[in-house]
Amino acid sequence: MNLTSRPVRKISGEVICPGDKSISQRILIIGALLNCNIKISGFLNAQDPLSTMSALNQIGALINKDSNLVEIKKRSRPFNTSKSPIYLGNSGTGIRLLTGFISGLNLKATLIGDESLSQRPMLRVVDPLVKMGKKISTNDGKTPIKIKGGSIIKNFEYQMPIASAQVKSSLILASLSSGNCIKIKEPKVTRDHTEKMIEYCGGKIDIQNSSEGKIITLHKSNFSDISSYEVVGDFSSAAFIIVAALISKKSKILIKNVGLNATRIGLLEVLLEMNANIKIVNRRKTCNEICGDLIVESSDLEGIELSDSIIPNIIDEIPILSIAACFAEGKTIIKNASELKVKESNRLKATSDGLEALNIKHDVLDDGLIIYGQNSDVAASKEIDSFGDHRIAMSFLVAGLRSKDGVVIKNCKNIETSFPSFCNTMNDLGMKIYE
Repeated sequence: MNLTSRPVRKISGEVICPGDKSISQRILIIGALLNCNIKISGFLNAQDPLSTMSALNQIGALINKDSNLVEIKKRSRPFNTSKSPIYLGNSGTGIRLLTGFISGLNLKATLIGDESLSQRPMLRVVDPLVKMGKKISTNDGKTPIKIKGGSIIKNFEYQMPIASAQVKSSLILASLSSGNCIKIKEPKVTRDHTEKMIEYCGGKIDIQNSSEGKIITLHKSNFSDISSYEVVGDFSSAAFIIVAALISKKSKILIKNVGLNATRIGLLEVLLEMNANIKIVNRRKTCNEICGDLIVESSDLEGIELSDSIIPNIIDEIPILSIAACFAEGKTIIKNASELKVKESNRLKATSDGLEALNIKHDVLDDGLIIYGQNSDVAASKEIDSFGDHRIAMSFLVAGLRSKDGVVIKNCKNIETSFPSFCNTMNDLGMKIYE
């Protein structure tokens, strides 16, 4: 599916931020383990969370969805081994978290994904799980992941070689579902939705910050039953709306119910440093997660050099940050972002290819980009290939509102994995995106 984004003079209005993809998937997993009746509101009705839901039901969970309301039902039977492979579609979060969760349950399983997911590295999760006592094989470090047996070691300690919320959460879930303890040391702070959700459900988890990163200790816990859970809005989805408002002319947008977890809003800090006009109102806490409403207005952005420490916090938002940098005065320098190469696409190359198509001057580094901003609208010289990556597709569709003659983005079907209402939402605000 190819999409065209036409130039517009301004965008305006208000929108409710779609539910957080990471939190939607985690509450399914942890909620299924709690084994009580739970109603989940704000759930992201997108392919990735739905793949996780289907996978959990395949091993015995009882999860039903009616519109955007999801219900987890109490089981009368334990989780069971699936006779057929467990398919996670395009969800890297789903397959990595469930590899840990199922390992802790002591079930045998084969986990697979679509063509894109099958190219992504899985040893970062599998290797520490093997050290924890599991017998797991892969296809040269990629899917299928075959969990064959073994038991989780008690009181396991792990020093993470890279900063990854998915790896950290997978190991925590393996210990949680096996009833064991774990201590994890991460070199840089990563998103902490798993830890906050365990706390909310009555689990005992300690967090210690140090000059060398963060130490997370999960203790054996007696969890409380919860009857409901509200998923806050996804800051990563809000990022596209934020940047669209910042780079367009005479625009003002209100985005409601945006998740403002400190480990997720690095882009907000970066944009404010770039002179963005963004205000937070109605700040509050929902199910142990901070959220609020954002008022975003057109801004004269300025290029900056990002600190290395902020990169793990904004890794998913670098493509849309690159679009903001295109229209910022001066150059924006992004380094220490090699992780971009192993996302749904090689996002470093995909972003560079898109910038080249927009005739934006930039330099490609081994681990990042230097983008030279301009005040004028861009002229696309050719169609832009998203490489089937939802964040690349949405980022360059946003750039289209500052184009002279519009842009065409190829392979946009994967937008449905994380933000299925993207086109309708942006068009309601005044953009012109169509197939």
